[in-house]
Amino acid sequence: MKRRKLIGVGAGLAVVPAWWGLRRMANGSGDGWRTDTARLERTFPLLGPLTHAKWVSSRDDDRGTPSPELVLSGLARLAPGKLAELTAAHAFVPDGPPHDFSSWFEKPLKGEGPKNPEWIRSDELDTEDGGGRSTDLWFDRRSDTVRFWALNPYG
Repeated sequence: MKRRKLIGVGAGLAVVPAWWGLRRMANGSGDGWRTDTARLERTFPLLGPLTHAKWVSSRDDDRGTPSPELVLSGLARLAPGKLAELTAAHAFVPDGPPHDFSSWFEKPLKGEGPKNPEWIRSDELDTEDGGGRSTDLWFDRRSDTVRFWALNPYG
């Protein structure tokens, strides 16, 4: 009986890493980032439908303890014409992100993104509610790519 229990526990321990790996692949590309756009479209409805995405969450980590605060960070491609629509409706200034994915959970995105970007941003589109929620968006004119960083986007 003890031998069967030991074999059962061993088999169970072998299944956990396989399950974890399959779950990560289902949620993203298997490269450490996610590629699903639906969640981003719900989080950033102003951006409209997105065609591609590479993003990470501070709660998807390779550490033992996930972050108590949720941060979404990454890149997404806007639908054709969306950036022109946004720039016609809001004031933009040239300004790039302050860092190249330097947080511990952003490691998979290091070096990703458009080549030679022409970043612009709008104070009107960035948000900070004073209650621990904030969103920063940068847009590349050349590639219709948006780079985002959102702290506690759901409250």
